[in-house]
Amino acid sequence: MDNISTNSSPDKKALYASIVILAGMFFVFGFVSWLNAILIPYFKISCELTHFQSYFVTFSFYIAYFIMAIPSGILLKRVGFKRGIMFGFFLMAIGSFIFVPAALTRQFSIFLIGLFSIGTGLAILQTAANPLVTIIGPIESAAQRMSIMGVCNKFAGIISPLIFAAVVLKVTDSQLFELLGSGTLTEAAKNVMLDELICRVILPYSILGVVLLLVGIGIRYSVLPEIKTDEDNQEEETTASHKTKKSLLDFPYLILGAVAIFLHVGTQVVAIDTIINYAGSMGMNLLEAKIFPSYTLTATICGYLLGIVLIPKYVSQKNALIFCTVLGLFLSLGVIFVDWQVSLFGHQANASIYFLSAIGFPNALIYAGIWPLSIHDLGRFTKTGSSLLVMGLCGNAILPLIYGLIADGNSLRAGYWVLIPCFLYLIFFAIYGHKITSWHIVKK
Repeated sequence: MDNISTNSSPDKKALYASIVILAGMFFVFGFVSWLNAILIPYFKISCELTHFQSYFVTFSFYIAYFIMAIPSGILLKRVGFKRGIMFGFFLMAIGSFIFVPAALTRQFSIFLIGLFSIGTGLAILQTAANPLVTIIGPIESAAQRMSIMGVCNKFAGIISPLIFAAVVLKVTDSQLFELLGSGTLTEAAKNVMLDELICRVILPYSILGVVLLLVGIGIRYSVLPEIKTDEDNQEEETTASHKTKKSLLDFPYLILGAVAIFLHVGTQVVAIDTIINYAGSMGMNLLEAKIFPSYTLTATICGYLLGIVLIPKYVSQKNALIFCTVLGLFLSLGVIFVDWQVSLFGHQANASIYFLSAIGFPNALIYAGIWPLSIHDLGRFTKTGSSLLVMGLCGNAILPLIYGLIADGNSLRAGYWVLIPCFLYLIFFAIYGHKITSWHIVKK
C-alpha cells in the first residue's frame, strides 16, 4: 500500500506496520531531543556559560520548529511524506556531524548551528508524523495512539541522557568539576581540561549521525503510507461549514490549540531540561543529578500507559485533558511553595524537586489531548494546520530562556513561576477554548 487517504480503512497489517514504524520514529525524536537535558549543564561547564546562555541549547534546537514548520509543510506537499521524512533524517545527521568541528574548536556558536540543523530535521519529521498518527485511525482514539508514540518518545528520553553520561562522563569527573570551579587553575591549564571535556562528544555524535542517515534511507523504502488529504478535501469542501473557510484564521480552535501547544511543550521542557541545574542548587554534582530527567520522563511514561488503558474506553480524551491541566497547575504550585527536605531514591533534596519530576505525569496526556482537538475538520487546511501546530513547538525555545532570565535574576526556584500562567491557559483551552469555532460572539 503506497498511499492512504484520511477517510480510508487500511488493512490491519498495514496499520500495525505503520504504527511500528512511527513508534520507531518517535523513539528517535525522543532520543535526540531529550539529550538536551544533559547537554545544557554539560555545555554550561565546558563552554563556561551562564544559566541564560546555556538555555540557548533549547532555543537553537526548538526555534527551528517555528522557522521551518511552514516550509516543512510545503516540502512534504512537493516531495511526499516518505521522501520528506528521509530529508528530515539527513538534516539531523548533518547537525550531528557539525558537533565534530564545534568540539574541536570549543565554539558554542557552532554547536548551536548543529542543534538548529537537528531541530530543522525534527520539524520536518514532526510535521509528517503527528498528522499521520492522528488520522491513520479513528479520531476518537487518536489520543491513545499518540500515547503509544509518547511512550516510545519518553522511553528514549529516559535512556538517552544516561547513555550520553555513560559514554562522555567519567567517575573521576566530580573532582574535575570541583577543580574547574575552584578558581585555582591558570587559564592555560583550565583550557586544556575544558578542551578534553568537550571533545568527548565527537565519537557519540559521529555514530548518531551515521545511524540517522541509515534510518532515513530505511524509512524512504519502508511500507509507511503517504497521506493524501487533497481527495478528502473535495468532499469536505462541499459542506456548508467549509465553504466559508478561507484561511487557517477561520479556525479559532486551531489557533488557540497552537498557543496551547506552545505553552504545554514549554512547561514540559522547563520541567525536564532545568531539573539537573535545579538539583545542582541542592548540592548535587552532574554525575548524581543526571538521573532526574529520567525520573520526570518515567512519570510521563506512567501517564501515557494510563492513557492507553483508559482512553477512550473509560475516559474521553477531553476529560483526560482537563484533569491533567488542573493537576499540572497544582504540581507547579508545589514546586514553588513546598519547602522541606526529604530523602528519596537515594537523594537528599528539597521536596520541590520531586513535585517538578511529577509534572511529567500530567504532561503525558496534555499534548495527546490538544492535537486531535485542534486538528479535527480542517479539510484542505490539514497539512498547513499541522505545520502551525508544529510551529507551536517553539515554546520549547522561548520558555526555558524566560526561566533562565528569572533564575539568573532571582533564584532557580523562582524561575518556575513561568509554569503558572501556562497551566492556567491550558485549563482554559481544555474546558472551553477547543469549542470555539468563530471569532464572533453570537447573541441569542
